[in-house]
Amino acid sequence: MSSPAVSSDREKVVSKLPAWLRQTLKVRAAQHGIEIQTAVEQGIRDWCSLASTVSAVDTTGADSFATFLPNGQWEEFRQTASDRRLSLIQGLAQSVQLWLDMNPAPDIQRPAITRRIVVCNQKGGVGKTAITAGVGEALAENPDSLHPVRVAKALAEALRASDVPTTGAKSGDDPLEIENLPGLGLRVLLVDFDPQCHLTNQLGASPLPMDGDSLTNHMAGDPRGELRDLIVSVEDDNFDGRLHLLPACNDAFLLDVRLSAVRAREAALERALAPVEADYDVIIVDCPPSLGLSMDAAAYYGRRRNNEKPGQSGALVVVQAEDSSADAYELLTTQIDDLRTDLQVDIDYLGIVVNLYDSRRGYIATSSLQGWVDIKDPRVVGLIGDLKEQKEAVRVKKPLLSYAPKSQQAVSMRALAREVM
Repeated sequence: MSSPAVSSDREKVVSKLPAWLRQTLKVRAAQHGIEIQTAVEQGIRDWCSLASTVSAVDTTGADSFATFLPNGQWEEFRQTASDRRLSLIQGLAQSVQLWLDMNPAPDIQRPAITRRIVVCNQKGGVGKTAITAGVGEALAENPDSLHPVRVAKALAEALRASDVPTTGAKSGDDPLEIENLPGLGLRVLLVDFDPQCHLTNQLGASPLPMDGDSLTNHMAGDPRGELRDLIVSVEDDNFDGRLHLLPACNDAFLLDVRLSAVRAREAALERALAPVEADYDVIIVDCPPSLGLSMDAAAYYGRRRNNEKPGQSGALVVVQAEDSSADAYELLTTQIDDLRTDLQVDIDYLGIVVNLYDSRRGYIATSSLQGWVDIKDPRVVGLIGDLKEQKEAVRVKKPLLSYAPKSQQAVSMRALAREVM
């Protein structure tokens, strides 16, 4: 959390706390959206008012800890610790532990209806897969740890000044404000809906065999087992079993042909995923670069359902700051608009993500970015730089947010996930 300006009614105090207790305090204060000094102030106040002592806290290895307290509170605390025959270090540790006990970690806010994010663009090579994986990882990150996030206000300022060379700058040159926030801790399913299996391969999983079961079979009404049996967990301590993947199969190249013989084919993806929806807070679909029947099914899956608020689910469009992305965007929006009209459904746009951006590429990049920003509806919700960490993560088949958790791309992915949610 950002430290506020210190007012004249507070004084700086220095003591010691064990590292584990200081880190827990830091995370818990962030989870409750308050400053560390406020948490310590509340803990000391409550500790001083207790009628009896509390259990001792292990302070082995305690090191320097400084904060700001209201004038006079530290002296009251010192006197209380003396009356209880406790060291200041033990008294402070008990105060912090008391605050932690009285302010447990808040429950994860889970949506009433599973949210569905359809990551799409007819043009290949814009990085839909990287955005799908990055957003999913950010949504599933550990809620009991702090992760660097680029705050939304700073992102908006960067978009307004699209010629500022921030996302293409070297590491350490980024002037945008970074804030450490708890992970969102959501249960996420990533659906590799692309027959090229890029998402599956990037996350280190194996594509499903052609002679076995697949999402294509379930959509075509010819399942060979339970869909949940195909789902694998993305093994990483940072996600703790919350991030899952439905791998792709090369048989998806035949999906449009097989869907042509299916009744109500626009609902095929929804029917296939229905048995597992309740297991997840968010399902993210990595779409192929296609405008065929499979894209119709994906867009329909992201439609607004009964009792679902606008903007909870829908299409997240990934583009690049160059002209061919604009042409592909027009084709995609035309298809979605036609689907809205033909089926009388509401399909919301969750926003535009400008991916692989580097202002050092000159006028085409900066002017194209400005063109995306000028659209307004849907608005630009993410600006992701073209940096090496994403490519390296793909090479070693690891999630970006684990491979390079403090990289500019990871920081931007977390901001994007919060914008979409």
